[in-house]
Amino acid sequence: MSRIGRLPIDVPAGVTVSVDGREVAVKGPKGELTLTVANPIEVAVEENQVLVTRPDDERESRSLHGLTRTLINNNIIGVTQGYTKGLEVVGTGYRVAQKGSSVEFALGFSHPVLIDPPAGITLTVEGNNKLTVSGIDKQAVGEAAANIRKIRKPEPYKGKGVRYAGEIVRRKAGKSGK
Repeated sequence: MSRIGRLPIDVPAGVTVSVDGREVAVKGPKGELTLTVANPIEVAVEENQVLVTRPDDERESRSLHGLTRTLINNNIIGVTQGYTKGLEVVGTGYRVAQKGSSVEFALGFSHPVLIDPPAGITLTVEGNNKLTVSGIDKQAVGEAAANIRKIRKPEPYKGKGVRYAGEIVRRKAGKSGK
């Protein structure tokens, strides 16, 4: 049995989980998220707990069991606490500035790069080199942060670029003279 999938999910106060066929809807103080459950997996709500079960021990059922439980748990955490991902802009002349709901980057290109946040995501600038991506959907927050980092990845020689907060960039030695 899956060590993760068999664990019940406790539903905190103020959160409602409803199962309608294959759709699991989680509603909380920060918003509402829905998840479509894959075919062999069954989800049931009993006494402030969500139980995820599988009908058999086939390979596909086993792989989807823990995944489904984790996705539902992520949705419950998202509607109660939310998710944040920090980004840092490192480099001489590199900076980030808030322009309404969008964010403008100066990353050494000949033009500023303007990023509009996707639906459900908020971008917050702290100082001129820190950015926070936040929202209730863990996957959307991670994807938005990855797309921003993709604009100018940290390069290995000087470490300049956009990196995750706390990310360690492996550095390379430059040219060695004679």
